[in-house]
Amino acid sequence: MSLDQFFELVDSPARSLVVVNRSEPEPVQRLLESLFANQDVNVDATSDETYPPNTVLLLEDGVSVAQSTLESLMETVLLVNSDIYTTGARDLTAVTLPDVLSKLENQRFTVQGYPRSKSEKLLLITISRLIERRAFETGSGTLRSSFQQLSRIRDEKGTNRVYRSLGDTDVDVHVYGTGDDTDVGDIPVTVHAGRTYPYRSSWFVVFSNDADGSGMALLALQEPDKSWDGFWTTETTVVSELDQFIVTQL
Repeated sequence: MSLDQFFELVDSPARSLVVVNRSEPEPVQRLLESLFANQDVNVDATSDETYPPNTVLLLEDGVSVAQSTLESLMETVLLVNSDIYTTGARDLTAVTLPDVLSKLENQRFTVQGYPRSKSEKLLLITISRLIERRAFETGSGTLRSSFQQLSRIRDEKGTNRVYRSLGDTDVDVHVYGTGDDTDVGDIPVTVHAGRTYPYRSSWFVVFSNDADGSGMALLALQEPDKSWDGFWTTETTVVSELDQFIVTQL
């Protein structure tokens, strides 16, 4: 099995986001639409007096499965960019994602990376931080994270802070990428360095909770045009199989 075969293990229903009774300016609606412009998630708007103003619904096969406020989407993804995580402007325990977005698990996303875009990857970056937060707050288990370049753990202020915080817990942290042990400085993690495709062009964050067998994982692979194809999941079987693949193949 290869990393790209894990995409075959997940599937999602037909999904759409619907903004109900919007009173925020039209540009906010356009920001939400642009966030999902290249994704298999429709964005619509409607009026319905049974809902408060600026309600956002996540529909699966036409049925509402989650509800959030438009304000919460603005605060977490629409009006921010990925710098809040690389610079450490948002503390790990403050990382949240509205239900209508967090419940998009098993949804396949294709996003552009820097320099083409500083915002398209934000949703996947936020999911990565949520997984790291879950590991930190659990305080035990195993976390496996890839960075392409291991030096990012040392050089990105926000990332450095996160992994130092994880080092203060009993979480067994393993990091993967190109470089060597010195690239992570004195951060207490186990380093796995290599030059093959998974080390150079994969982005994964996999947390396994040893106490109850639960977990959460994000996997994204870089395409030749530098875009990223990814998904996240909490399905126990997929998380476990991905974890074991990393253990045995990297």
